[in-house]
Amino acid sequence: MLKEKLKDFNIILASASPRRHAFFKIMDLDFEIRLKPVEETYSKDLKREEITDFLAKLKAEPFLSDLKTNDILITSDTIVWLEDKPVEKPRDNDHAFRMIKSLSNTTHEVVTSICFTKKSEQNVVNTITKVTFKKLTDEEIWYYVNNYKPLDKAGAYGIQEWIGAIAITSVEGSYNNVVGLPTHLLYETLINMVKAE
Repeated sequence: MLKEKLKDFNIILASASPRRHAFFKIMDLDFEIRLKPVEETYSKDLKREEITDFLAKLKAEPFLSDLKTNDILITSDTIVWLEDKPVEKPRDNDHAFRMIKSLSNTTHEVVTSICFTKKSEQNVVNTITKVTFKKLTDEEIWYYVNNYKPLDKAGAYGIQEWIGAIAITSVEGSYNNVVGLPTHLLYETLINMVKAE
């Protein structure tokens, strides 16, 4: 359905995330992957979705001069927000352990922004999901850190992995957002962009 509506457009996903690639395939979208390096720095004055909105737009900048009329470039950014500060990707396993320990027995927010860039316009949307963890033991945290790959994930965990199965007691909002992309928002925004043509 969406694939047919987008037949006159070239969808470009600027993300190395295998989880985002998988979601695009699940949604039956024809797309190409383009990658360009971006230094993901932002003002410390920014909060929650202000951070992800800014970074999603920042990730689009290197592509702007290359876009053709029928291109839709999609960039995205996700952070975990806990106790009024961002929890980003861990530097190493010790850092991942400390991150997950800080999430233990708390509710945090997973914030994602998606930026849609065409040659003539840009649109940014975002969503927030609340996730509650049970109290984790050090043994459980180390088991996850040592047996999975927390270093490429915001907040150092993947909800679709072992830790999600044993630790998460509540999800309020989009589950897919926590995996890596709020697919309902992607779908709605693309539908609206096609309608506006």
